[in-house]
Amino acid sequence: MNPINEAHLAQPGLAVVEVAAADDETAFAVQGLLAIRWAIAPADRTTHEPGEPGVRLRCFLDLRRPSGHEADDRVPSSY
Repeated sequence: MNPINEAHLAQPGLAVVEVAAADDETAFAVQGLLAIRWAIAPADRTTHEPGEPGVRLRCFLDLRRPSGHEADDRVPSSY
């Protein structure tokens, strides 16, 4: 996975994030970390493709508004 940098988020807007993880717990943990930084429309379930390892989760971020946990809208410099 490539790191997210300021060029990727040059202008606030809406984003779709698809998380690929080994299990449900990990996928929902990543979603929780995103929710700390941005307002999100969270997924309530993961999907699993038969014959493929792991699960996927798709959530929607509103990069125009920080979550209630963040007072500013600065983009993190690295992950």
